[in-house]
Amino acid sequence: MPLRIEVFAIGCAKCRLLEVATHAALEELGLNVEVDKLQDTGEAQRRGVMSQPALFINGRLMVQGRVPSIDEIKEMIERSRGLVTDYSVY
Repeated sequence: MPLRIEVFAIGCAKCRLLEVATHAALEELGLNVEVDKLQDTGEAQRRGVMSQPALFINGRLMVQGRVPSIDEIKEMIERSRGLVTDYSVY
């Protein structure tokens, strides 16, 4: 399944930071994935967003209302791709 990443960002400073951090995480992972910008507030509400910015990976709301670190975003992407990044569970 191809990776699908969307950022709900209307234009605030945190929104821009989330976009930049998401692109940085993808670059660090060596992934060439388009990041779509979701700007329809009605659609965002239908999808469960209560505060901005918000990050969706493969249609799933991963975080909202804060800007996660680049490492956190990388972890979210890896988990969404089905890759194990925490071997301590074994």
